[in-house]
Amino acid sequence: MAEIASLPLSGSFEQRRDRPLDGACRGAEGGVFARVAHEPATVARAREEAAKAVCGGCPVRIPCRRHALAARIPYGVRGGLTADERLVLLAAAPHPPA
Repeated sequence: MAEIASLPLSGSFEQRRDRPLDGACRGAEGGVFARVAHEPATVARAREEAAKAVCGGCPVRIPCRRHALAARIPYGVRGGLTADERLVLLAAAPHPPA
């Protein structure tokens, strides 16, 4: 995987939620992208899978994913990846020598 810091960003992102302005998530059912406090794990997994399905057909899925990785967004589904999936990718990314 390419160095995260060097991934190109493209597209316009909503400042408040770090979502692409032209993404499929803009018209999605509100509940699939909103985490609920104290949500049961099974409900959270189902919600995340529904959000990932929205991302699957999105025309800006890859730029959104790149943005979420580069900005290290610690929550939600972005670019078809959950926060935990992004953490795994970031942990596996090569780090530049200090």
